Amino acid sequence: MDFELSEEYKMLKDSVHDFMTKEIEPIAEQIDREDKFPEWVWKRMGELGWLGITIPEEYGGSGFDYLAQAIVGEEMGRICPALALSAGAHSNLCCDNLYRNGTEEQRHKYLPPLCRGEKVGALALTEPNAGSDAVGIQTTAKKDSDHYIINGTKMFITNGDIADTLIVYTKTDPQKGARGITAFIVEKGFQGSFTSRHLEKMGYRGSPTAELSFEDYRVPRQNILGEENQGIRVMMSGLDAERAIFCGLGIGIAERALELSLKYAKERVQFRQPISNFQLIQGKLADMYTALEASRLLTYKATTLAQKSERGGKGTEIHKVAAAAILFNAEAATKAALDAVQIHGGYGYMLDYPINRLFRDAKLAEIGAGTSEIRRIVIAEALLEEV
Repeated sequence: MDFELSEEYKMLKDSVHDFMTKEIEPIAEQIDREDKFPEWVWKRMGELGWLGITIPEEYGGSGFDYLAQAIVGEEMGRICPALALSAGAHSNLCCDNLYRNGTEEQRHKYLPPLCRGEKVGALALTEPNAGSDAVGIQTTAKKDSDHYIINGTKMFITNGDIADTLIVYTKTDPQKGARGITAFIVEKGFQGSFTSRHLEKMGYRGSPTAELSFEDYRVPRQNILGEENQGIRVMMSGLDAERAIFCGLGIGIAERALELSLKYAKERVQFRQPISNFQLIQGKLADMYTALEASRLLTYKATTLAQKSERGGKGTEIHKVAAAAILFNAEAATKAALDAVQIHGGYGYMLDYPINRLFRDAKLAEIGAGTSEIRRIVIAEALLEEV
């Protein structure tokens, strides 16, 4: 058991750290305020190889693993969680999903431009009336000769209004419930109506989120991802890896919250001494550090297990560990950001201080990719089945 990252991981971590500190930190507040990141940022990340981090080189990717993906998210999340969220949705939810479940033809057609940053990817599963109950989706895809016609609405889709390539889940046989779901690779520009509506969020501003509407949208049969009516397999095959990977973002938020709090506590003077001398402040700092380190270790374990597990899913160790990792990670990041605001006092409540952005961003991790309540159910069910 080695707790030291290899030189390869360290080099990756340092390169992302340097880029985010030098290129993104000066414009992070602008990205948040305008709710948009500059186009050059996406293209630059593609050049650096971070948009297809887990994709083999033959398809244009960097050939790394899930741990590397989490590390990239961690370093991005320290400076600009919004950019980390969009990059993660693109590289994991779209690219990695497409690689694991796509045909050779689909891989060679779609992955290279996605990995190079020439195209933006997204995954469209959630609907206005189907969140945690993902199999309750109502978007339909009806077969029409060599095409399928998609009708329905998707909600809260990260990158939705800027995506060129989307993985869209539909019901191809509504009577079969979970066994009647099919995933499609959908491009903008197909025949039919495809519209998007940008959604305003309190946090992760800069990472576009949209409501998507499909009306008689024609998708070629060869764009089925996996097999017809087997979309639940596609959905579940990547869920554990998704939960493990996105923990990196929470680590970045918690780490930055601690850094800013340490700096402020040593500089802020009250009662003729730095507030870092007060034991109540020291207690918060100690708790933040402890939760951060525990979160990092659990995340690294989960990503390593996810890489070893071919499919994951119910009944596997990664299913339980990934749920535990993101449950602990999300709540630890939220608490770290909340404590950081408290340490900063009135200044922490001001928009001029970056700590408010971390606070607004952190909460989403307790909601997205399965709520904290769902994660607890997943863990408890796994434990009870083992007895």
